[in-house]
Amino acid sequence: MLPPDTSAVQLSPDEVVRFSRHLILPEIGMEGQKRLKAASVLCIGTGGLGSPLLLYLAAAGVGRLGIVDFDVVDHSNLQRQVIHGTSWVGKPKIESAKARIHEINPHCQVDLYETALTSENALEIIAGYDIVCDGTDNFPTRYLVNDACVLLGKPNVYGSIFRFEGQATVFNFEGGPNYRDLFPEPPPPGMVPSCAEGGVVGVLPGIIGMIQATEAVKLITGIGTSLSGRLLLFDALKMSFRELKLRPNPERPVIDRLIDYQEFCGVGGSAPGQEEAGSVATITVTELKTLLDGPQDELLLLDVRNPPEAEIAVIPGAVLVPLDRIESGEAIEELRRLASGKRLYVHCKLGGRSAKALIALARHGIEGVNVQGGIDAWSQEVDPDVPRY
Repeated sequence: MLPPDTSAVQLSPDEVVRFSRHLILPEIGMEGQKRLKAASVLCIGTGGLGSPLLLYLAAAGVGRLGIVDFDVVDHSNLQRQVIHGTSWVGKPKIESAKARIHEINPHCQVDLYETALTSENALEIIAGYDIVCDGTDNFPTRYLVNDACVLLGKPNVYGSIFRFEGQATVFNFEGGPNYRDLFPEPPPPGMVPSCAEGGVVGVLPGIIGMIQATEAVKLITGIGTSLSGRLLLFDALKMSFRELKLRPNPERPVIDRLIDYQEFCGVGGSAPGQEEAGSVATITVTELKTLLDGPQDELLLLDVRNPPEAEIAVIPGAVLVPLDRIESGEAIEELRRLASGKRLYVHCKLGGRSAKALIALARHGIEGVNVQGGIDAWSQEVDPDVPRY
């Protein structure tokens, strides 16, 4: 990327004081700080990764930040999405982020895009920025961001997180690899659980997001060696980092247009965690409540979540058998005995794991019905005393 034009950039006395610890670094100095002020960075998402990204880019003195998000702040976000606060629960994340950014750096211009990034708007939104930082958590948007950056020639600072592990790199920089060199094809729908189903330790996105912010600052100021061509892997439990080499694949198909990324990733637009639900019979939580209010000796309600989730909330009468025991075959005979002569209903948190469980059970001749929306829907539509998580 070309360095930002600093010919007309001046630092005010307040900015000189504010960024003085940068100015005395020989690698940054006055010219580097002017580059930061002249630069523009677009952050896709204001969640776990977007929060530290935006905080540290604003604090570093990036002059213009764009934010793409259409979600609102939820209590469950606050464990890791540190740019938001309790007073912003129920309000747009982009507005919360803007307010916090201006508390850190009132000189930063913040442009908001309260919309989902799509094939129709991605090129127009991304075109106006020097660098894109990908803070998303789903495959369709990651492929969309990648392809738009390739078409526009923009560096893509990438990060992803799950449970206790994260990864980061820089795509599409100076002839380096892009996301399709790492993942030529998306994984089958439902194979990789979201953080909403699999969980994530709160500090992890802070670590990966700050690595992304560091890479963006280096690209803007032209210092150091970027992560382009290297995938940095972090394991929080072991507190270890390791690298994998990435190279462009000469046989990768040419990216010449944006496509339907929901279709490409096999996602039909259903709620998170329910991508596989269309292949099994379903029942709503209100219909399940009616059944549970009647005689229960002819039905079995199976909960396939993990034990820590069952410590948070349960649907009364459900039998807990985690999905991994079903997929490994360990619990098949136990469930065959429990379900004998009964109608089987299966739930998880959102409906995705229960659908996978039913597909696995069907291979062994055990048929059942998926509970749409899982215990999350039960909490919202049947019993609000059941905690949401």
